[in-house]
Amino acid sequence: MKQEIADILMRKIKDPRIGFVTVTDVDLSDDLRNAKVFVSVYGSDKDATLKGLTSAAAFIRSELGRRMRLRIVPEILFRFDQSVEQGAHVMELLRDIEKNNDKKDAGDEGS
Repeated sequence: MKQEIADILMRKIKDPRIGFVTVTDVDLSDDLRNAKVFVSVYGSDKDATLKGLTSAAAFIRSELGRRMRLRIVPEILFRFDQSVEQGAHVMELLRDIEKNNDKKDAGDEGS
């Protein structure tokens, strides 16, 4: 399902509000009636992208039903995947710590 949704977004959706979107995960409910689609967005307005994705959800759902031949096609809810941003933030913090340690080590050598 993740691959099919990614393919639909890449090939079928022409909404200019939807920029470079990556489908990172799909979480299906136990009864298969709802699917949370987690996406990461690169370089565009997240609010506009979410509105574009939400407006395209019905089309994506119908296209998904044709491609996967499911008895019940789940309702699609788009959510932003915060893990990419959190990972970037952690890497930035680690770089800052490393710079501070390098400065501290350089100061110790001069003594």
